[in-house]
Amino acid sequence: MLQGEKILITGATGKIAFPIARELAANNEVWGAARLQKPGDRERLQAAGITPVAVDLASGDFSMLPDDFSYVFHAAVDPGLGDWNSCVSTNAHNSGDLLYHCRKARGFVFCSTGSVYGYQGQRPLTEQDPPGVPLRANYSFSKIAAEEVLKWVAGHFSIPLTIIRVCSTYGPLGGAPADRFNAILQGKPIRLHPDAPNNYNPIYEDDYVVQGIRAMEAARVPALTVNWSGSETVSIEDYCNYLGSLVGIEPVFEYTPDAHTPLWPDTTLMHDVLGKTRVPWREGMRRMVQALHPELVLKEGE
Repeated sequence: MLQGEKILITGATGKIAFPIARELAANNEVWGAARLQKPGDRERLQAAGITPVAVDLASGDFSMLPDDFSYVFHAAVDPGLGDWNSCVSTNAHNSGDLLYHCRKARGFVFCSTGSVYGYQGQRPLTEQDPPGVPLRANYSFSKIAAEEVLKWVAGHFSIPLTIIRVCSTYGPLGGAPADRFNAILQGKPIRLHPDAPNNYNPIYEDDYVVQGIRAMEAARVPALTVNWSGSETVSIEDYCNYLGSLVGIEPVFEYTPDAHTPLWPDTTLMHDVLGKTRVPWREGMRRMVQALHPELVLKEGE
């Protein structure tokens, strides 16, 4: 675990970056960069021992940031809900500028996404698999572009870099499993791809905090690109049936080709460089529900 370092976390109010920043702040000087536009954002960071700094990645202006960070975890993102030009500018071009600005760092982590992959059918996706055309194409394509921009900058200036392809994260702050649990509570159908089972490797907050910190320490030249997920494979069908059993509600599935293809990551490289995750998926799902819905009395679960 890192100690006595000066660390920059971008997107610091988000569900991935905030728990990592909070953990690191116990033994390091942590700067939390975010837009800080919502009431309480700044105070939440300060309460966790994080130095808040207002940064909008879309502006490309990093003059308010010092250039002497020893490690950087870059999770700020344009989700791709607007136009392509602004999305690629923010996620690719400006991320490259941030990497150059922080070129003194001994480790820089860039959060990419597992949705850069083209669907390969019923097998795990390896880091060597080609990109594809998933839903939310602006976001995925901008991340493909960003990976290449950052690899060039890191290689040209010898900056140790880890690119993590983030798969399904979840925990007390939410995530796709939490969204599907809310759909179960409301009796709404859960849209899934017809090529069942829809296999994923969800990673719980405790584990992605540990893996995120390890990813900074594992940064190298040339850049390391690695899937970032839980060690256990479970289908959405199976974990939703388990979530439903906690509250006595059977989930409703709606299979449609318009749903995202299954995102089933190969964990071989991740286990080699970041280690295995420790929270079993059933335990993680139950803890998520207890944190987000303390008003519910949960059953044993099946």
